[in-house]
Amino acid sequence: MKQFVQFFTRSSIATVSTVTIWIVSYFPLSLPYVVSSAYAVGGGALTYFTVKGITTQRFLKQNQLSRKEYKYIKKNLNEASKKIARLRKSLVNVRSLTSIKQNIDILRVVNKIYTIVKNEPKRFYLVEPFFYSHLESLVEISEKYYFLTSQPKKNAELSISLSETRRTIDNLAETVEKDLYDVLAKDIDNLHFEVDVAKLRIDKTKNRK
Repeated sequence: MKQFVQFFTRSSIATVSTVTIWIVSYFPLSLPYVVSSAYAVGGGALTYFTVKGITTQRFLKQNQLSRKEYKYIKKNLNEASKKIARLRKSLVNVRSLTSIKQNIDILRVVNKIYTIVKNEPKRFYLVEPFFYSHLESLVEISEKYYFLTSQPKKNAELSISLSETRRTIDNLAETVEKDLYDVLAKDIDNLHFEVDVAKLRIDKTKNRK
């Protein structure tokens, strides 16, 4: 949503700039229509990318990141987005009633981690293992599990494989939940601190009474 607002803002400013440049070029300056249009398009494009550069620089400064770091994190986020799409496809297609709730919980946790890091890229460093290995493992195992459950007939060996694969998914689900805790650790500590301060204030108020 935030990115859409930023894009809309840049586009609006660029559009206003394009129209203004065309009007000034064509009427007061009496330049040919084609020349005025070329100036307008060029000026609009320059305005758009200038605003984008300023916005990006401000964003990097707020998150204390260099352009190189941000580029690296964005690359990992793009790869993670594709993996999450694969994970969603495999988990949603599993028709086992006993697995539905857990599958929904897994997707919720994974999406939460992705969204947090996308909005605050610096937190990527708090949860690097999620992007490097945990998510990839979860995707591969989930796709394997979906493949096994989609088989029309299941013998004893296949049933054992399904059970083992499901246990692995359970373990990975616990791992990504820990990843979510890691990325939220600072917020949780801050919350505990604020709660402790609030309790002290309440105790002081009671003592005064």
